[in-house]
Amino acid sequence: MAANVSTTDEQKDAIATTQLQTEVTNKPRNGADVLIQALHDQKVDIVFGYPGGAVLHVYDALYRNPIRHILTRHEQGAIHAAEGYARVLNKPGVVIATSGPGATNLVTGIADAMIDSIPLVVFTGQVATNVIGSDAFQEADIMGITTPITKHNYQVQDVNDIPRIVKEAFHIANTGRKGPVLIDFPKNISASVFDEALAESSREEELYLPGYQPNTKPNFLQIQKAIQAIGEAKQPLILAGAGVLFADARQELSEFAEKYKLPVINTLLGLGSIHGQHELNFGMAGMHGAGVANDAIQKADLLINIGARFDDRLTGDTKLFAPNATIIHIDIDPAEIGKNIPTAIPIVADAKEALTALLKKDFEGPDTTDWLAYLYEKQHDTPYWYVEDEKEILPQQIIEMVHTITNGDAVVTTDVGQHQMWAAQYYKLNHDHQWVTSGGLGTMGFGFPAAIGAQFAKPDKKVITFCGDAGFQMTLQELALLNEFNLPVKVVIVNNGALGMVRQWQELFYDGRYSQSLMPVQPDFVKLAEAYGVKGYRINTLDEAHTILEEALNSDEPVVIDARVKQLENVYPMVPAGKSLDDIVGVKKF
Repeated sequence: MAANVSTTDEQKDAIATTQLQTEVTNKPRNGADVLIQALHDQKVDIVFGYPGGAVLHVYDALYRNPIRHILTRHEQGAIHAAEGYARVLNKPGVVIATSGPGATNLVTGIADAMIDSIPLVVFTGQVATNVIGSDAFQEADIMGITTPITKHNYQVQDVNDIPRIVKEAFHIANTGRKGPVLIDFPKNISASVFDEALAESSREEELYLPGYQPNTKPNFLQIQKAIQAIGEAKQPLILAGAGVLFADARQELSEFAEKYKLPVINTLLGLGSIHGQHELNFGMAGMHGAGVANDAIQKADLLINIGARFDDRLTGDTKLFAPNATIIHIDIDPAEIGKNIPTAIPIVADAKEALTALLKKDFEGPDTTDWLAYLYEKQHDTPYWYVEDEKEILPQQIIEMVHTITNGDAVVTTDVGQHQMWAAQYYKLNHDHQWVTSGGLGTMGFGFPAAIGAQFAKPDKKVITFCGDAGFQMTLQELALLNEFNLPVKVVIVNNGALGMVRQWQELFYDGRYSQSLMPVQPDFVKLAEAYGVKGYRINTLDEAHTILEEALNSDEPVVIDARVKQLENVYPMVPAGKSLDDIVGVKKF
């Protein structure tokens, strides 16, 4: 049975309709009708949401002029699914929730999308304008709550402003440094009659946002300075972040690196910006990055940062970060340049535009022969490693097997914790827009609903989510969607019976006092899956692991795999928080 993730013919016909049914019957359109028409105009094909009193007019309009709506079982599931959808398609995900608790249940996902630059347009219901501020039933000041965690937010005060606001919101969310935009929609506005005389003019009206003009083109003189610095370097290094992916610049990055024989390392969110097994790819840097990647940063004399924000999990002690390097920082967000690391050559631009400008200039690149030889030797001598256990399965082994079975071609989402780092280390991505993880906020419960959104976005791709046993329990109610839509998502629970990363820190820094980090009582995940009508598997031994994984991953149905792994396994290498990248521990020389 094929996954029911594509739009039905009836829905396609509805989406193709240029006028609402209320227009056809000569009834006046209300604000909710205009909102749904505005979503059609933005070519929205799917919405994730959960209804409630303040958005009933909106849901009634959806009923009469449908856009495909996915009813998640919790608002947090809706917004993480929208993030997964947005991340793999590189276009805005759309969410609807009601006022009060419906809106506040979205806050974690909004904050997550903001820090990781995920484009979302979020619609929240609100109480009627005449009772705003009176502590009315299910009222929450979502504007005040979300102002620090959105690119912009609106509260609609006039029904006739809806087409303009929606158009602006999608533009803001998906341009410049991408991110979430929230539109708060009072219930009386959704019921108000729209002035049809304004309809055509509002649809054709040009966007005019004088206060929002993100720069995408690089400055010519700064490009010239970068070229000169690259040509003079002896040990140059490219640090590729998520900005490369958001700009769809993977091809340009690979071409640039290959043309001048420049080694490339990635941030956690930049994984996939260069082929996982490319000869110039030296892996992920940072707290749990490869020994060679962190060593390269510390020895480089030129660091070319493309689309990364120098967050603390990458840099460690900023005063000791890349001590010998001249910094070139290419970023579309000028606020990030120089914020954490002093920058010699700032280039405010879209990553694709900047790389294209660099590629257009033929110049004599550096001789990196000796530098690459050093890095290859370091890479060979200090690989990721683990010590096999005769009695227990190691989590790294599970992820390696999944990579082998899928040949690195799956869309991979993760929750947050040890399994996230092991997935980043051992699952080598072949393509871009196939790595979906919560980076800056580190949101537990993210991975599973994000996989659902990714599967809706790419129905023909294999989607795998690696979850910890703890994080999975935060949003597991979305298993209902796997059954309802026969979504062939593969849930791999890396089950160590603990809050793994918390337990690791307690072992290393709190003398092994495992305060509230072990979870001895858990559900039977196989029975739980079956209760939702989803097939469940359990892996207890290494001997059976590959056979079970192969059967489960190659099936055309949703599955949950409970992989019972060693509890006291730690993620290495590791740079302790606040330490220099030179203080990395857990690197073994082979």
